[in-house]
Amino acid sequence: MKTIFTRPDSMTEKVTHYCPGCTHGVAHRMVAEIIDEFGIKDRTLGFAPVGCSVLIYEYMDTDYQQAAHGRAPACATGAKRVRPELIVYTYQGDGDLASIGTAEIIHAANRGEKFTVVFINNAIYGMTGGQMAPTTMPGQRTTTSPMGRDVLSAGHPIRMSEMLSTLRTPAYVVRASLHTPYNIIQSKKALRQAFQYQMDNRCFSFVELLSTCPTNWGITPVGSNKWLEENMLPYYPLGVFKTPDDE
Repeated sequence: MKTIFTRPDSMTEKVTHYCPGCTHGVAHRMVAEIIDEFGIKDRTLGFAPVGCSVLIYEYMDTDYQQAAHGRAPACATGAKRVRPELIVYTYQGDGDLASIGTAEIIHAANRGEKFTVVFINNAIYGMTGGQMAPTTMPGQRTTTSPMGRDVLSAGHPIRMSEMLSTLRTPAYVVRASLHTPYNIIQSKKALRQAFQYQMDNRCFSFVELLSTCPTNWGITPVGSNKWLEENMLPYYPLGVFKTPDDE
């Protein structure tokens, strides 16, 4: 019998311990498949931050380092400048990248650092208990906003892709989603293009992936996909916001 579906070589055999319905595992597999397809496993270096995203280093069979909370872009900058032949990427959640790491990501993008960022946006802090994040939706209930996010006191959710796309520095900035099979296919295409731009030494690349967090949202896995589509997609529209050819 012909084998048509296997574990990517760039992933370990360890079973993930993400919550049921979490799409971190989907993103992990896409990154691993792309690394295998490009044949760059031996020269790929990833940086994991603090939060659920940090667990990726247990599942990827490539070189990995952990950065302090929010500092993955700074670490990636150093690694890519010292070893430009490496394929360097960060894998970060919204609580990490869009909160404590806001300055790091903005300035890395503004400098045009030639590494790739995989940004998981599930509108909440996952690992630390489901607190309100910079990306939490208006009215969304969390452990620190039990009555729902009040934009008058907490401000509106930050759209990182739109913010970074305003920078003059050439870059590839795109937002995709992981809530349906079709969107997963589109997400992989976006990730593949981001890594291609880095391999071509073209530009900084940033791929935002809308994700689900059923446990902290208090919704079933199936219901979480529907909630994402009805609540996040209108505020976080999918698409390519910037390419290096725009300037």
